[in-house]
Amino acid sequence: MSDLLEIESLTVSLPVAGQQRPVLHDVSLRIGEGEAVGLVGESGSGKSMTARAVARLLPKGAQLGGRIAFAGEQVLDLRGAKLREYRTEGVAMIFQDPRAHTNPVRTIGDFLTEAMCTNLGMRPRAAQARALTLLESVGIDNPQRRLKQYPHQLSGGMLQRVMIASAIAVRPRLILADEPTTALDVTTQAEVMAILDNLRREHGLAMLFITHDLELAGAVCDRTAVMYAGSIVEEQASARLHDDPLHPYTAALVEARPSVTVTAHRLAAVPGRPVSAFEAPAGCAFAPRCPHVQDACRTTTLELARVDSGLTRCLRIDELRGELARSQDGSVA
Repeated sequence: MSDLLEIESLTVSLPVAGQQRPVLHDVSLRIGEGEAVGLVGESGSGKSMTARAVARLLPKGAQLGGRIAFAGEQVLDLRGAKLREYRTEGVAMIFQDPRAHTNPVRTIGDFLTEAMCTNLGMRPRAAQARALTLLESVGIDNPQRRLKQYPHQLSGGMLQRVMIASAIAVRPRLILADEPTTALDVTTQAEVMAILDNLRREHGLAMLFITHDLELAGAVCDRTAVMYAGSIVEEQASARLHDDPLHPYTAALVEARPSVTVTAHRLAAVPGRPVSAFEAPAGCAFAPRCPHVQDACRTTTLELARVDSGLTRCLRIDELRGELARSQDGSVA
């Protein structure tokens, strides 16, 4: 499988109170044609910022380093028409809150057809016909009526379906899905993810799926990468990530999941609080919260290293491999 997206040693800093503060540090990730990759971690770990860096949608004053390549083209060098083309035909983004990214005074029809007319050169009638087809494909009933409605007249689940339809309307090659189901109830969440996964497979799209939900990432993604303090600390096949974690942080996240077979008086929690990239200490950023920390962990900065078929950023992985594995009864050995 050839790589569609290549991120190498990506760094991002943002201006805060007159100073540049790092929010991403040494992020490296690859996504192949038609592949789905999950990006998980606690709030503030840098997941959304990674997606926005890929889409070149960072705030004014942001400073980027490293390399992002899309189909062999250097994304950070794109300007003008080339950048607009990349943001339409190359990547499309599905945001966490659809109401914040739709114009409340324009109809759903206007929202869906504008990009098709502007970027694909479609005539309004042809764009409207395609919009009807797209709404049907994402499970929206009576699409002719929906095109005339405004965002406030649709439920959150329906509006997120509209966002998915708009994302695939311009036939991109990569979808950046930034926690697209966070604000939805469990039933609607499952329906939306099933639609997104089916459309991705039907159209052969690659996807970067950002979520807090390890189970959800494992269900829809081929590989999963785990972020902490602006860096990726582990990456491997989604199925193996749950059974054989390679980093103490991943093991802690897996342990914190509620079990459907074991009754627990209290859910496990990762001790301490998550830190942002600018707060991260020297050495391993997870060291202050890690139950396996040693003095060397606090001073040694590691690159992602290959372990079997995965990657990890842990100094003690050879010693801890067995201890980090989740046992069948839901406890950590």
